[in-house]
Amino acid sequence: MAKSVQAAGKVAANVALAGIGIAFLVPLLWVLTTSVAQGQTLKVEWPKHLTGANFAHVTTVDILFRPLLNGLVLCGGGTLITVVVAILAAYPLSRYRSRLKRPFLLTILFTTGLPITAIMIPVYAMFTQLNLIDQMWSATVFMGSTALPFGIWLMKNFMDSVPVELEEVAWTDGASSMATLRRIVLPLMWPGVIVVTIFTFIGMWGNFFVPFILLIDPNQLPASVSIFTFFDPQHGGVQYGQLAAFSIFYCIPVAVLYLVMSRKLSGSFALGGALKG
Repeated sequence: MAKSVQAAGKVAANVALAGIGIAFLVPLLWVLTTSVAQGQTLKVEWPKHLTGANFAHVTTVDILFRPLLNGLVLCGGGTLITVVVAILAAYPLSRYRSRLKRPFLLTILFTTGLPITAIMIPVYAMFTQLNLIDQMWSATVFMGSTALPFGIWLMKNFMDSVPVELEEVAWTDGASSMATLRRIVLPLMWPGVIVVTIFTFIGMWGNFFVPFILLIDPNQLPASVSIFTFFDPQHGGVQYGQLAAFSIFYCIPVAVLYLVMSRKLSGSFALGGALKG
Protein backbone atom coordinates (compact mmCIF):
# COMPACT_ATOMS: atom_id res chain seq x y z
CA MET A 1 0.00 0.00 0.00
CA ALA A 2 2.77 2.38 0.97
CA LYS A 3 4.72 1.57 -2.19
CA SER A 4 1.69 2.22 -4.39
CA VAL A 5 1.09 5.56 -2.70
CA GLN A 6 4.74 6.48 -3.14
CA ALA A 7 4.64 5.46 -6.82
CA ALA A 8 1.47 7.48 -7.35
CA GLY A 9 3.15 10.48 -5.74
CA LYS A 10 6.14 10.18 -8.07
CA VAL A 11 3.85 9.96 -11.09
CA ALA A 12 1.90 13.03 -9.96
CA ALA A 13 5.13 14.95 -9.39
CA ASN A 14 6.45 14.00 -12.82
CA VAL A 15 3.18 15.01 -14.47
CA ALA A 16 3.23 18.36 -12.66
CA LEU A 17 6.85 18.99 -13.66
CA ALA A 18 6.07 18.03 -17.26
CA GLY A 19 3.15 20.48 -17.28
CA ILE A 20 5.35 23.26 -15.93
CA GLY A 21 8.00 22.47 -18.54
CA ILE A 22 5.44 22.61 -21.35
CA ALA A 23 4.11 25.91 -20.01
CA PHE A 24 7.61 27.38 -20.36
CA LEU A 25 8.35 25.65 -23.66
CA VAL A 26 5.26 26.84 -25.57
CA PRO A 27 6.16 30.58 -25.48
CA LEU A 28 9.69 29.76 -26.64
CA LEU A 29 8.35 27.72 -29.54
CA TRP A 30 6.03 30.58 -30.44
CA VAL A 31 8.95 33.04 -30.53
CA LEU A 32 11.02 30.75 -32.76
CA THR A 33 8.23 29.93 -35.22
CA THR A 34 6.74 33.42 -35.40
CA SER A 35 10.11 35.05 -36.04
CA VAL A 36 10.41 33.24 -39.40
CA ALA A 37 6.71 33.27 -40.35
CA GLN A 38 4.84 35.56 -42.67
CA GLY A 39 1.89 37.45 -41.21
CA GLN A 40 0.90 37.92 -37.59
CA THR A 41 -0.46 35.15 -35.45
CA LEU A 42 -0.54 33.98 -31.85
CA LYS A 43 -0.76 30.31 -32.80
CA VAL A 44 2.13 27.95 -32.18
CA GLU A 45 2.45 26.27 -35.56
CA TRP A 46 5.10 25.58 -38.13
CA PRO A 47 5.06 28.43 -40.67
CA LYS A 48 3.90 27.53 -44.16
CA HIS A 49 6.32 29.97 -45.75
CA LEU A 50 9.66 30.76 -44.09
CA THR A 51 10.94 34.31 -44.30
CA GLY A 52 13.78 36.38 -42.94
CA ALA A 53 11.97 39.67 -43.38
CA ASN A 54 11.32 40.03 -39.65
CA PHE A 55 15.01 39.75 -38.82
CA ALA A 56 15.94 42.07 -41.68
CA HIS A 57 13.51 44.69 -40.40
CA VAL A 58 14.77 44.73 -36.81
CA THR A 59 18.52 44.49 -37.50
CA THR A 60 19.05 48.22 -37.81
CA VAL A 61 20.94 50.69 -35.67
CA ASP A 62 17.86 52.48 -34.35
CA ILE A 63 15.72 49.40 -33.70
CA LEU A 64 18.24 46.84 -32.43
CA PHE A 65 21.90 47.74 -32.08
CA ARG A 66 21.64 51.07 -30.25
CA PRO A 67 19.07 49.80 -27.69
CA LEU A 68 21.20 46.71 -27.06
CA LEU A 69 24.29 48.87 -26.58
CA ASN A 70 22.40 51.19 -24.24
CA GLY A 71 21.22 48.18 -22.26
CA LEU A 72 24.73 46.77 -22.01
CA VAL A 73 26.10 50.10 -20.79
CA LEU A 74 23.24 50.63 -18.34
CA CYS A 75 23.07 47.10 -16.96
CA GLY A 76 26.79 46.40 -17.17
CA GLY A 77 27.65 49.57 -15.30
CA GLY A 78 24.94 48.98 -12.72
CA THR A 79 26.08 45.39 -12.21
CA LEU A 80 29.68 46.50 -11.73
CA ILE A 81 28.62 49.04 -9.11
CA THR A 82 26.48 46.47 -7.31
CA VAL A 83 29.14 43.76 -7.23
CA VAL A 84 31.98 46.03 -6.08
CA VAL A 85 29.97 47.79 -3.38
CA ALA A 86 28.35 44.51 -2.26
CA ILE A 87 31.79 42.94 -1.75
CA LEU A 88 33.02 45.91 0.30
CA ALA A 89 29.79 45.97 2.37
CA ALA A 90 29.57 42.20 2.88
CA TYR A 91 33.14 41.84 4.17
CA PRO A 92 32.70 43.70 7.50
CA LEU A 93 29.25 42.16 7.94
CA SER A 94 30.78 38.72 7.58
CA ARG A 95 33.98 39.23 9.56
CA TYR A 96 33.25 41.73 12.35
CA ARG A 97 30.80 41.73 15.24
CA SER A 98 28.62 44.73 16.03
CA ARG A 99 25.40 45.48 17.87
CA LEU A 100 24.11 47.15 14.70
CA LYS A 101 24.86 44.12 12.53
CA ARG A 102 21.55 42.31 13.07
CA PRO A 103 19.33 45.43 12.60
CA PHE A 104 21.29 46.30 9.47
CA LEU A 105 20.85 42.80 8.03
CA LEU A 106 17.14 42.87 8.82
CA THR A 107 16.88 46.23 7.06
CA ILE A 108 18.62 44.76 4.02
CA LEU A 109 16.24 41.80 4.09
CA PHE A 110 13.27 44.17 4.21
CA THR A 111 14.49 46.30 1.32
CA THR A 112 14.94 43.22 -0.90
CA GLY A 113 11.16 42.81 -0.87
CA LEU A 114 10.38 46.50 -1.38
CA PRO A 115 8.88 47.04 -4.85
CA ILE A 116 10.68 49.59 -6.98
CA THR A 117 7.37 51.23 -7.88
CA ALA A 118 6.96 52.30 -4.25
CA ILE A 119 9.91 54.70 -4.43
CA MET A 120 9.89 55.88 -8.04
CA ILE A 121 7.71 58.96 -7.44
CA PRO A 122 10.05 60.54 -4.86
CA VAL A 123 13.07 59.37 -6.87
CA TYR A 124 11.69 61.05 -9.99
CA ALA A 125 11.06 64.27 -8.02
CA MET A 126 14.61 64.19 -6.62
CA PHE A 127 16.14 63.51 -10.04
CA THR A 128 14.14 66.39 -11.51
CA GLN A 129 15.34 68.84 -8.85
CA LEU A 130 18.96 67.75 -9.30
CA ASN A 131 18.68 67.85 -13.10
CA LEU A 132 19.55 64.16 -13.40
CA ILE A 133 16.65 63.14 -15.64
CA ASP A 134 17.71 61.72 -19.01
CA GLN A 135 21.28 61.11 -17.82
CA MET A 136 22.64 57.64 -18.54
CA TRP A 137 25.18 57.72 -15.71
CA SER A 138 22.60 58.70 -13.08
CA ALA A 139 20.22 55.97 -14.20
CA THR A 140 23.12 53.49 -14.07
CA VAL A 141 24.04 54.51 -10.52
CA PHE A 142 20.42 54.31 -9.40
CA MET A 143 19.91 50.85 -10.88
CA GLY A 144 23.11 49.67 -9.24
CA SER A 145 22.00 51.03 -5.87
CA THR A 146 18.56 49.40 -6.08
CA ALA A 147 20.20 46.00 -6.58
CA LEU A 148 22.53 46.45 -3.60
CA PRO A 149 20.32 44.91 -0.87
CA PHE A 150 19.99 41.65 -2.79
CA GLY A 151 23.66 41.72 -3.74
CA ILE A 152 24.89 42.38 -0.19
CA TRP A 153 22.67 39.66 1.25
CA LEU A 154 23.89 37.05 -1.23
CA MET A 155 27.53 38.15 -1.07
CA LYS A 156 27.63 37.94 2.73
CA ASN A 157 26.28 34.39 2.69
CA PHE A 158 28.96 33.35 0.20
CA MET A 159 31.66 35.15 2.17
CA ASP A 160 30.64 33.37 5.37
CA SER A 161 31.70 30.10 3.69
CA VAL A 162 35.35 31.21 3.58
CA PRO A 163 37.11 30.24 6.85
CA VAL A 164 38.44 33.14 8.87
CA GLU A 165 41.49 31.06 9.80
CA LEU A 166 42.90 31.59 6.32
CA GLU A 167 42.85 35.34 6.83
CA GLU A 168 44.34 35.08 10.31
CA VAL A 169 47.40 33.40 8.85
CA ALA A 170 47.80 36.27 6.41
CA TRP A 171 47.26 38.83 9.17
CA THR A 172 50.12 37.35 11.17
CA ASP A 173 52.33 37.93 8.13
CA GLY A 174 51.39 41.62 8.12
CA ALA A 175 48.69 41.59 5.43
CA SER A 176 45.96 44.20 5.71
CA SER A 177 42.24 43.48 5.61
CA MET A 178 41.95 44.74 2.03
CA ALA A 179 44.90 42.59 0.99
CA THR A 180 43.37 39.44 2.49
CA LEU A 181 40.04 40.29 0.89
CA ARG A 182 41.65 40.69 -2.53
CA ARG A 183 44.16 37.82 -2.38
CA ILE A 184 42.45 35.21 -0.20
CA VAL A 185 38.72 35.73 0.22
CA LEU A 186 37.74 36.74 -3.32
CA PRO A 187 39.62 33.91 -5.10
CA LEU A 188 37.94 31.35 -2.82
CA MET A 189 34.43 32.82 -3.20
CA TRP A 190 34.74 33.60 -6.91
CA PRO A 191 31.79 31.32 -7.80
CA GLY A 192 29.65 33.37 -5.42
CA VAL A 193 30.71 36.60 -7.09
CA ILE A 194 29.74 35.09 -10.45
CA VAL A 195 26.31 34.09 -9.13
CA VAL A 196 25.67 37.61 -7.81
CA THR A 197 26.85 39.06 -11.13
CA ILE A 198 24.53 36.87 -13.19
CA PHE A 199 21.47 37.44 -11.01
CA THR A 200 22.08 41.20 -10.84
CA PHE A 201 22.59 41.59 -14.58
CA ILE A 202 19.51 39.51 -15.44
CA GLY A 203 17.39 41.56 -13.05
CA MET A 204 18.57 44.81 -14.60
CA TRP A 205 18.35 43.56 -18.18
CA GLY A 206 14.63 42.95 -17.84
CA ASN A 207 13.94 46.15 -15.93
CA PHE A 208 11.47 48.30 -17.85
CA PHE A 209 10.11 50.72 -15.28
CA VAL A 210 13.29 52.48 -14.10
CA PRO A 211 14.79 53.42 -17.51
CA PHE A 212 11.32 54.26 -18.80
CA ILE A 213 10.92 56.84 -16.01
CA LEU A 214 14.46 58.22 -15.79
CA LEU A 215 15.41 58.28 -19.49
CA ILE A 216 13.54 60.39 -22.06
CA ASP A 217 15.73 60.57 -25.15
CA PRO A 218 14.84 57.62 -27.46
CA ASN A 219 18.52 57.31 -28.37
CA GLN A 220 19.33 56.42 -24.74
CA LEU A 221 16.56 53.89 -24.11
CA PRO A 222 17.67 50.27 -23.54
CA ALA A 223 16.20 47.28 -25.32
CA SER A 224 13.90 46.50 -22.36
CA VAL A 225 12.02 49.73 -23.15
CA SER A 226 12.34 49.89 -26.93
CA ILE A 227 10.83 46.41 -27.29
CA PHE A 228 7.46 47.94 -26.45
CA THR A 229 7.52 49.95 -29.67
CA PHE A 230 6.28 46.79 -31.40
CA PHE A 231 3.05 47.08 -29.38
CA ASP A 232 1.43 49.88 -31.37
CA PRO A 233 -2.29 49.33 -32.03
CA GLN A 234 -2.54 52.74 -33.74
CA HIS A 235 -0.21 51.69 -36.56
CA GLY A 236 -1.36 48.27 -37.69
CA GLY A 237 -1.53 46.53 -34.33
CA VAL A 238 1.14 44.40 -32.69
CA GLN A 239 3.96 43.36 -35.03
CA TYR A 240 4.26 39.78 -33.78
CA GLY A 241 6.88 38.64 -36.27
CA GLN A 242 9.19 41.57 -35.63
CA LEU A 243 8.56 41.30 -31.91
CA ALA A 244 9.60 37.64 -31.95
CA ALA A 245 12.73 38.38 -33.98
CA PHE A 246 13.69 41.23 -31.65
CA SER A 247 13.08 39.00 -28.63
CA ILE A 248 15.59 36.44 -29.90
CA PHE A 249 18.29 39.10 -30.19
CA TYR A 250 17.23 40.49 -26.82
CA CYS A 251 17.93 37.15 -25.11
CA ILE A 252 21.42 36.72 -26.60
CA PRO A 253 23.41 38.94 -24.15
CA VAL A 254 21.96 37.17 -21.11
CA ALA A 255 22.59 33.75 -22.64
CA VAL A 256 26.18 34.66 -23.55
CA LEU A 257 26.83 36.04 -20.05
CA TYR A 258 25.52 32.86 -18.46
CA LEU A 259 27.53 30.57 -20.75
CA VAL A 260 30.75 32.51 -20.25
CA MET A 261 30.42 32.94 -16.49
CA SER A 262 29.11 29.41 -15.83
CA ARG A 263 32.41 27.98 -17.07
CA LYS A 264 34.04 29.47 -13.99
CA LEU A 265 31.52 27.82 -11.69
CA SER A 266 32.90 24.58 -10.33
CA GLY A 267 29.80 23.77 -8.31
CA SER A 268 31.45 24.50 -4.95
CA PHE A 269 34.06 26.70 -3.39
CA ALA A 270 37.70 25.69 -3.74
CA LEU A 271 38.24 25.16 -0.01
CA GLY A 272 39.16 21.50 -0.06
CA GLY A 273 42.38 20.95 1.91
CA ALA A 274 42.75 24.61 2.76
CA LEU A 275 42.76 23.96 6.51
CA LYS A 276 44.70 20.70 6.53
CA GLY A 277 47.88 20.66 8.58
